[in-house]
Amino acid sequence: MKAPAYLDDAQIERLSDLLDQRAVPFKGLNLEALDGFLSALVVGPEPVALPSEWTPIVWGGKPPRWDSEDEFAEVQGLLMGHWNMVAARVRYGDDDLPDHLAPLLWLPEEAEAEHPDELDVGRDWALGFFTGVELREAQWDQWLDENEWIEQIFGLLDQIASGEIIGEDPTAEPTPISYRERLEIVAGLPGMLADLHHHRIDALTPREPIRKDATPGRNDPCPCGSGKKYKACHGA
Repeated sequence: MKAPAYLDDAQIERLSDLLDQRAVPFKGLNLEALDGFLSALVVGPEPVALPSEWTPIVWGGKPPRWDSEDEFAEVQGLLMGHWNMVAARVRYGDDDLPDHLAPLLWLPEEAEAEHPDELDVGRDWALGFFTGVELREAQWDQWLDENEWIEQIFGLLDQIASGEIIGEDPTAEPTPISYRERLEIVAGLPGMLADLHHHRIDALTPREPIRKDATPGRNDPCPCGSGKKYKACHGA
């Protein structure tokens, strides 16, 4: 199966079923966690592009035995299609993201209506993202040390992963996060990913050194053509 540029509804449902059957029972990733996991790999400080490095994590540590080569090819195609989908998503922000590239996470019907705060919207997505971070933990730590805004993103993701908001006083009891606060963070995910994507590109872009013309030695002829030594002319 050739990897599609993005997954359509039928392919998303097929991948979700495969993960529920062959990954989740073995502490692997469900569809929502996979979406967060791949997002971390795509925007991270160091590429994690080889499927052999990340696909075992999807299945809980060891890829399953598939019924046939055709089934294996189908699964690989779906996973790489999901990768392509995530890689395309991070090029957009909150306002211009096409519907077919939206993050794959569970939301209740009529998401804007009132819902109990106990609904853990976004939890699996954030946990999947942090699982992806662990593959390049040292590099992410360096980014976090150098960029306060990335630390703020991680703080928001930690809120929907843990269900708690820690205040300025770390000794105080954390405040449970509300459904509305979860929804606001989830709505901002595309913008966060786009910011990380642009930062990654900037960090990986080689910088051309500024070239300066060689300065003549003090006793060399001055390049202006005066016939004098440089030290007695423009080098004075």
